Amino acid sequence: MSAQQTNFLTKLKWNLPWLARYPFERIANRLQQNAFEKKHIILTIANHFEPSWSAHGLLDLDTQLRRLDDWHLAARKTGEALIDADGTKFRHTNFYPAEQYAPEILDKLAALQAEGLGETEIHLHHGVEKPDTAENLRKVLLDFRDCLAQEHRLLSRFDRAGEPRYAFVHGNLALANSCGGRFCGVDEEMQILAETGCYADMTLASAPDESQVSMINKIYECGFPLVEKVPHRRGKSLEAGRNHQQLPMIFTGPLVFNWTRTIKGLPVPRLEDGALVHNQPMDLARFNRWKNANITVKGRTDWIFVKLYCHGFFDHDQAACIGEDARTFFGKIIEQGEKTGAYKVYFASAREAANMVFAAVDGQTGTPGKFRDYRLKTIMNDKN
Repeated sequence: MSAQQTNFLTKLKWNLPWLARYPFERIANRLQQNAFEKKHIILTIANHFEPSWSAHGLLDLDTQLRRLDDWHLAARKTGEALIDADGTKFRHTNFYPAEQYAPEILDKLAALQAEGLGETEIHLHHGVEKPDTAENLRKVLLDFRDCLAQEHRLLSRFDRAGEPRYAFVHGNLALANSCGGRFCGVDEEMQILAETGCYADMTLASAPDESQVSMINKIYECGFPLVEKVPHRRGKSLEAGRNHQQLPMIFTGPLVFNWTRTIKGLPVPRLEDGALVHNQPMDLARFNRWKNANITVKGRTDWIFVKLYCHGFFDHDQAACIGEDARTFFGKIIEQGEKTGAYKVYFASAREAANMVFAAVDGQTGTPGKFRDYRLKTIMNDKN
C-alpha cells in the first residue's frame, strides 16, 4: 500500500464518526428550519491572528508591527465599506497566540478594538515539541488572561464583575488532547479552560483533521466530564428556555459538503468549513451553504450563527478575509438580504455572538443585535 493510500485511510478513520452522522444531521437540520420566517444571520470571523507567521519562520517585531499597521488600514477600509443591519462595522475576532506575546502588538490590537474593528481573544499553541502539563497550561492561560485584561484592557467580564472571561481557539486544532496526544498533552484541558474563565471555544470545525469530533453544526455543551480527554465528542445543544449551560460552550462553524465542484467533468465534493481563503469561490452559493448548516440555539430558529475562520497573515488569503474580495463578497451578502427581505446580517465578535446565545437561551426574542452586550461586557468600556 502506498503512503498516499495509507494517509487517505488514516484520515477516513479519523472522520468516520462525523461522516456517519452527517446525513442524519442534515435531515434533522432541514426539518428544524422554518422557511417562512425572516432570518437573522450572525457572522463571526475567528481570525487565527499571527503577524509573526511566514513560510520561512517567525518574523522580527518591527516587521510584525508594520504588518499590523497595514492590517489596521485594510480593516478600517473594509469596516467603513461594510455596515450591518444595526450599523455595526465588519470586524474580525483576533485570537492572538499567548506564546508570542509582545506588548507593542497588543497595544495595536487594543487600538483596533477601540475603533470597533475587532476584539481580541486567546489563541494558544502548546504541547508541540513535547506534551504540555496541566500545571503549565493553567499558568500560561491565567498569566495571559490577566495581562490582556490589566495591561491592555482587553477581554470581558460577566456583568462587569469577577475575573476576566475569554473565548478560545486551540493552536493546531488539538482541543482537549484530541489529536492522539500531539499538540496538547493535557486531557483535562476543558476543565482548565472552564476554571480560567473561558466562555466559548471556537476551534471547530477542524475536519479532516484527527481533532474533528462527531458533533457538527451545533452550539452545545460538553457531554462528558470536563476532566476527561475530548469531553466535547458528544454533547447537548443549547436550547431556548433551558437556562443552565455548562461553560465553555462549544461554538462550531459550518461543516457541510460542496457538491458543485467538478474535476475533469466529474463531481468531486469538497468540504466546506467556513474558511476565508483565496482558493475557494466567494459567491452567494457559498453563503447559502453556511446559512443552510443552520447552526442555531434550539428553539430560536430565526437566529442563525455562522462562525467563519481565517489565518489573517497568510498573505495569499488577505484579500479574501479583509481586503477587496471580502468587501465585494460580504457586500453582495448584505445586498441580497436587503433586496429579498429574507434575512438581515449582523457582524458580531466572539463575545457578542456568545451574548446573543445567552440571550436566546434565556428566551429573549427580536433582533439579535440588541443583545451584543447582554452579559459579557468589555473591560475596555468599563468606566470603573
